[in-house]
Amino acid sequence: MSPAETLQRRLERGEWVLLDGALGTELVRRGVRWRDHGLRLAPGAVQALHEEYLLAGADVIRTNTFQLNRRLYLNVFRDRAHMRRIGAPDLEERPVRLLEQAVALARAARARVGRPEVAIAGVIGPLEHCFRPDLAPPATVARAEHAEIAQTLAGAGVDLLLLESMNTLAEAMAALAAARETGLPVWVSFVLGPEGDLLSGEPLAQAAQRVRREGAAAVLVNCAPPADIGRAVGVLAALGMRPIGAFAHIGRFDPPEWLFTDEYPPERYAALGQQWRAMGARILGGCCGTTPDHIAALHRRLRPTA
Repeated sequence: MSPAETLQRRLERGEWVLLDGALGTELVRRGVRWRDHGLRLAPGAVQALHEEYLLAGADVIRTNTFQLNRRLYLNVFRDRAHMRRIGAPDLEERPVRLLEQAVALARAARARVGRPEVAIAGVIGPLEHCFRPDLAPPATVARAEHAEIAQTLAGAGVDLLLLESMNTLAEAMAALAAARETGLPVWVSFVLGPEGDLLSGEPLAQAAQRVRREGAAAVLVNCAPPADIGRAVGVLAALGMRPIGAFAHIGRFDPPEWLFTDEYPPERYAALGQQWRAMGARILGGCCGTTPDHIAALHRRLRPTA
């Protein structure tokens, strides 16, 4: 049985599964320069972090590919011609190579730790900044760009695709359509605004129901403070939707990086995870600012009662 099939059967039985924690913020906290997602300059650190999450008990690890797309490089130039004129000669091909490398590192970590049953989720984020829904491209453009990312991740060997921190329904739908063409299971996770809905202002309940109808295998909420995540879990649970999931961020955003604080140490975060599980969440993990210690705490607190 494949990791994706094992995961699906567990969720169908009403069991809970443990997602990993943050990659980007944790790599930065460890001193990894956030250039090319650390994939070119510090691949060993990326793989080591995957391994730590596996040892902490994660059932699903995510690829280090959040917002890794062509726009990451093109947006710093006037246009493509300007990039070709003065940019590094490999910039047009680099995103695809890094996507493939990110998957290879996750697979290598899984093999080294010896947990072949763990699923690898290929992460696809919004094409522009996840906190700027106003920058989202038109749906037709988004679908084409997401299709390349999804096909690359699928071809490199992920077990499922996770659309993470989707901030508008239109882009989520475009990415979902593109991702489903791979034939892999697709989870959709929405980033929340302070009102409790999508960051775009669109109702969370409406967005969740729409992506579920269009084939999302699970609906999650992420990249918001724990209190906001808890309220959103209540909204999803009230819809009778299964499976649902949650992974909150902790600390404060201090552009361009994250300000680490001690508001949510591992045990406090795990206690919140226990509450979300009681409310109906079956996929639990951590977003920005969380660490392997947070995932280990979730595992200790929740696994005995799974």
